[in-house]
Amino acid sequence: MTSSADSGAAGYSQADLGNALAQCLAYTADLPWGSAPTLFGLVPTQILAAQAPGLVDPDDDSSLSPVVQETHAADLEELLTTLSWPRPVVGCALVTEITLLPPDAEADLDAALEPLLADPTAADEAARQAAATHPGRQTARLAAGVLRNGKRVALLALKNDDGSQSGDLQTHPDLAPNLLDALAQTLQH
Repeated sequence: MTSSADSGAAGYSQADLGNALAQCLAYTADLPWGSAPTLFGLVPTQILAAQAPGLVDPDDDSSLSPVVQETHAADLEELLTTLSWPRPVVGCALVTEITLLPPDAEADLDAALEPLLADPTAADEAARQAAATHPGRQTARLAAGVLRNGKRVALLALKNDDGSQSGDLQTHPDLAPNLLDALAQTLQH
């Protein structure tokens, strides 16, 4: 039997999710670079307006509203493996900072990692250091979101030369599949 929250989630589209992720990125644009990841519950705007009318602008016509979640977990992986959402939350999103490297950086990373493959912790740290110091690196915020109905979207907002967050959002069907899978699992509990 399907609950009303599940059947309500079925009506939300990829575009609804993308719009919610754009709202998440707009929120994090004011945060300093290097901030901790920001987690959001995605709630139908109608439900939020009915339960907390002061939180929703009367002119807000968006289908989904992101609600920032207070998290105190230092380990993102641990947080995502223990997180669950109440039924009115029809989706979730995470905005985190990432480093993008050009395709030719693979050889540099291989050289940094090869001597450390026996020690996964050291190899991970070496990969982070190689990415952080690569001359072709680019910093971006990644917003990944999923809905209970299976819709998934990931968006990138690049860091501009002046330190601001670009308003030009980019996506790709193969962007952040592992993070999207981890977020989807939080909706299964």
